[in-house]
Amino acid sequence: MTDEYQITFDGGSLGNPGKGYGSYRIEVAGRPRPVVRLDYSANGEIVTNNQAEYRTLIAALEEIRNEVNGAADKTRLRVIGDSKLVLEQVAGRWKVKHPDLRPLHATATELIRSFGEVALEWRGRNWAVSVLGH
Repeated sequence: MTDEYQITFDGGSLGNPGKGYGSYRIEVAGRPRPVVRLDYSANGEIVTNNQAEYRTLIAALEEIRNEVNGAADKTRLRVIGDSKLVLEQVAGRWKVKHPDLRPLHATATELIRSFGEVALEWRGRNWAVSVLGH
């Protein structure tokens, strides 16, 4: 296995649905990188809180997969978030009932499955605020 990557992610919307945003931080072998901030409303798009959570997780997963350049299956990944819904759905324990979340879930699940070892961990909102600053 290659280095272990850790993602801490959070997404939300001002109003639900509303102007969407997200943040994530990647750590590699315990070394944190700068927080990445995302704005989903730049083109006037309105998203739900759960859509913003999924989109933020997808962005972080894509960044790591691109970085490991074909070695995702040899990469350990730990994903930490405060969205129990997203984490439980990606883990396959909860059904995806909302049709707008199904394509996001499919993308996130496909990305997760491309990694060698994956641990999904829920932590409360205070964790995300302490790591991401919002």
